[in-house]
Amino acid sequence: MVGLFQKLRSRLGQGTKALGGKIFSIFRGAKISAEDREQLEALLYGADLGREAVAAILEAVGRERKDLPAAARAPLERLLAGSEGHPSIQSPPEVLCLLGVNGSGKTTVAAKLAAHFSRKGKKVLLGSCDTFRAAANEQLCLWAERLGVEIVRSRRGSDAAAVAYDALSAATARGKDLLILDTAGRLHTKEHLLEELVKLRRVLEKKWPEIPIHGWLVLDGHQGSNGLRQAEIFHSTFPLSGLVITKLDGSARGGAIVPIYRATKLPIYFIGLGESAEDLRPFSVDEYLDALLGE
Repeated sequence: MVGLFQKLRSRLGQGTKALGGKIFSIFRGAKISAEDREQLEALLYGADLGREAVAAILEAVGRERKDLPAAARAPLERLLAGSEGHPSIQSPPEVLCLLGVNGSGKTTVAAKLAAHFSRKGKKVLLGSCDTFRAAANEQLCLWAERLGVEIVRSRRGSDAAAVAYDALSAATARGKDLLILDTAGRLHTKEHLLEELVKLRRVLEKKWPEIPIHGWLVLDGHQGSNGLRQAEIFHSTFPLSGLVITKLDGSARGGAIVPIYRATKLPIYFIGLGESAEDLRPFSVDEYLDALLGE
């Protein structure tokens, strides 16, 4: 299996690839000039690393006189400390509810997570709670058939909380370890849609107060730091416990992982690098920074 480092290097957008090459071309000498500093600052902002990271990197390279590449990397390692999520199932069955706006890739992520945990030997059930988009239900059913994973289907227009209730009833009856719920994409500015998430969680907690319910926000990497507002609103509606960042390929601004983590302090469990089930990979700070900085 191709490692995360190789995947990231090949899949991160052209802007991020340019970042790595140009940073190391700047660092040819023992120190950087004022012109080099301006160029570096523009590159870092262009990668969507955010103000905090850019300031920390510029300060670090300004002090360093020997190993400038290491000086640039060190602040990012510090800023991302604690960002790696390591999911574990402690008290099966557990519920993993995927949230996010339209187009963030929740349905595909639900299927890929089912594949990941199945490979780990866990008994997984999928719940299709996107009752707005018929294509989402069909897509998830196709994935479930391909992966050999059981699914509780929905009908368009049905109540999402009722589907979740049926799915968790099935998960407990069938001895499943994990129930993954794919919810409908909704704009974080639409309060009436967000209320449906509140209802879904309330229904499950009322019937099964002892079962852990995890909320993972799926963010589209193409949106860069614009995902920060989404995280804030969703977190206030349905308490979040982690992040999945998708579409870190094409023209994605890969540096946005840094400000997103700094703003939310939520662990990043997985990142998406492509379409296949294997392209949803556990997040690794070291391999991410190797690819981001072109090391």
